[in-house]
Amino acid sequence: MSGNFEDLKRRMDGAINAFKQDLASLRTGRASSNLLDAIQVPAYGSAMPINQVATVSVPEPRMIAVSVWDKTMVGAVDRAIRESNLGFNPIVDGTTLRIPLPELNEQRRKELVKISHTYAENARVAVRHVRRDGMDSLKKAEKDGEISEDDLRKQSDQVQKLTDDTIASIDSLLAEKETEIMQV
Repeated sequence: MSGNFEDLKRRMDGAINAFKQDLASLRTGRASSNLLDAIQVPAYGSAMPINQVATVSVPEPRMIAVSVWDKTMVGAVDRAIRESNLGFNPIVDGTTLRIPLPELNEQRRKELVKISHTYAENARVAVRHVRRDGMDSLKKAEKDGEISEDDLRKQSDQVQKLTDDTIASIDSLLAEKETEIMQV
């Protein structure tokens, strides 16, 4: 089971990491280079992540700078950012796009909190799926005579504790993000 347990832990950690990335893409009052991670730019015949056609940096707390490497791509990057539904209006300056971040209003903050709750629930569901897989494999091992009923109970408790700890981590990350979003 220990190898299987390690696999379950790795998969649950994966759910937490995916959740952290989702949270990083949410815009709070501060600029972050992660805000543009989800944007795909049509470039050279395919859609590419923005970080493969430009350097994204944060020169000041309320500004994101995007330095496009190929000057023929500036228009495509500008369009991709404007059409991303993030509410950004880049200012084009040669091959650099400056994106000022406006203050968040109360309504937008509440929307962001709702979105972060959705991300958290998705992460919890992923963790529960991993738990179910672990419990199913334990029940199968007991049925096949590979482990005793006592071992099944012990290992099931371990899987449940791992699940509870992981969900507690998700809730803690959510609470931190919520505080950050609501901070004026």
